[in-house]
Amino acid sequence: MISLGDMILRLTVAAALGAVIGIERDLRRRPAGVRTSLFVCLATALFTILSAEIARRFGDTGSTRIASNIVQGIGFLGAGAILREAGGVVGMTTAATVFVEAAIGMAVGGGLYSVAAYATGLVLFGLVVIGWCADRLNLKRRIMVFRITASQADNVATEVQQLLAEMKVTIRHLRASIAGINSIVELEADVSHSQQQKIVAHLNRKGIVTEVIPFEGHHE
Repeated sequence: MISLGDMILRLTVAAALGAVIGIERDLRRRPAGVRTSLFVCLATALFTILSAEIARRFGDTGSTRIASNIVQGIGFLGAGAILREAGGVVGMTTAATVFVEAAIGMAVGGGLYSVAAYATGLVLFGLVVIGWCADRLNLKRRIMVFRITASQADNVATEVQQLLAEMKVTIRHLRASIAGINSIVELEADVSHSQQQKIVAHLNRKGIVTEVIPFEGHHE
């Protein structure tokens, strides 16, 4: 039998661990922030406690029946974080984070504090450290369309080609046209988020408008 004090402690620890993960998600402006992460861990911890307590009170031998259904139910919540944009599928990391938050909540609900704390540390390591490495090494890329509008006096096409050559970014398609007094350069490139920001920052000056749009089409 779990005492009331122990139940409160488990729920509090689960909520705290979920909130810690949620803070990282909020800082990165991702779905499933502090409140969502807190509630996921809290709910799964509560379900785990109830699963054992209800089974004990009613003499049910299947004490893990409720807890086992958490694994199935949490999939629906995670699926809600996955979106399909023109440039591909986004939200997979958030969905996976929600899934592991449920496992952490269940661990705390079962009284496995050390396991839950260590798992939380691993999640933060994956989100922060590995995420930082992926950004630095430009591992996560998406096909983006850059549309640069400038006055005809600016040789933007040459400038863009030189910039992307220096960044070792391959241009898939490049189109240049003239609309009135403006010259328009459109190109498709497979870039990481940091490379995208660098390109926009480099071209961001008076007389130049840079638009970045996810590539619309089929790609492997």
